[in-house]
Amino acid sequence: MRVQVRRGESVAGIEAWPSPDAPGGLFVGKAWLSALEASGSVGDGTGWLPMPLYTGEGVAACPVYLKDHSYGEYVFDWAWAEAYQRAGLDYYPKLVVASPFTPIAGPRFLGDAKQRVALIAALEELQDEGDIASAHVLFPAEDEAQTLAERGWLLRDGVQFHWFNRGYRDFDDFLDTLSRDKRKKIRQERRRVMDAGITVRVKGGHATTSADWAFFAACYRNTYREHRSHPYLNLAFFEKLGRALPEAVRLVVAERDGKPIAASWFLVDKERLYGRYWGALEHVDCLHFELCYYAGIELAVAEGLAVFEGGAQGEHKLARGFEPVFTRSTHRIADPRFAGAIAAWLHHERAGIAAYHAECLAHRAYRATE
Repeated sequence: MRVQVRRGESVAGIEAWPSPDAPGGLFVGKAWLSALEASGSVGDGTGWLPMPLYTGEGVAACPVYLKDHSYGEYVFDWAWAEAYQRAGLDYYPKLVVASPFTPIAGPRFLGDAKQRVALIAALEELQDEGDIASAHVLFPAEDEAQTLAERGWLLRDGVQFHWFNRGYRDFDDFLDTLSRDKRKKIRQERRRVMDAGITVRVKGGHATTSADWAFFAACYRNTYREHRSHPYLNLAFFEKLGRALPEAVRLVVAERDGKPIAASWFLVDKERLYGRYWGALEHVDCLHFELCYYAGIELAVAEGLAVFEGGAQGEHKLARGFEPVFTRSTHRIADPRFAGAIAAWLHHERAGIAAYHAECLAHRAYRATE
């Protein structure tokens, strides 16, 4: 099967882009990736230049970006870039296969097993022809990670924290499975929010308005500003995505005295809830926990979703019922000297990640019988 390669083009410009229905697939679907392009979140001037790979029949594809930095990836290779710089070599540009700004595992090579191999080979050819120092596949599905590892790509582990729905009837049913101190702490945190006069409501995507998205974007920007960071996304993205995928969108809004003051944004697929962003215009103690975790758990229970992914990192999620899971990334380093050094570094890191995962498992919030 011949895989055609587009460079500097766009996912939006490819008429037939696959629609993966696997967990996390919506984040490499055409609606999501096209909204990033149309809003200017990726493209010229952002350091994320789309270079999608796809078959002429449109039955297989892969979201590839040429990058000149390492922001928005959630797999940190700054130390590698610094090592290249010390050696007088260029680390950038690099090739990245990912859903930009989205640390959610899922398919990256959209197609069957044979098409996947063809896409990977085309990616490797793209790297070699361009004399590009490295290529990276971030948060691939487990079978993809293993296929890449079999082709000599370096495998890297990470840890996230996910919440698992064990058939709970409601939030209190979930709380009953926790240890006494964790259950007490969660109830105290929720009480603080309630005592502050906060009410919380959930809006599905079909019910959201332009005013809702303008409010959420303002909250999102403000929270980034308070952390002295630059937001990756903008109002245009949220509006476009809300129109394109209303069935997948859940907006949770916190109000005080009838005035909205904070919001969190979730997406759903057939079996999972994904917490993406939140923001606030006013500070309320424990409101972050309420909007980002407890409201998400209630959503997952109400909609019968099996897993709630709360985003990257954050071991404080452990005390709130989340559990550690491994994530993967794979890396192809052109220079054999650096490939060997990075492989040794990853071997050492992997042992540390495994120990961290085991330690987190031992400190789950659940009762000993769970």
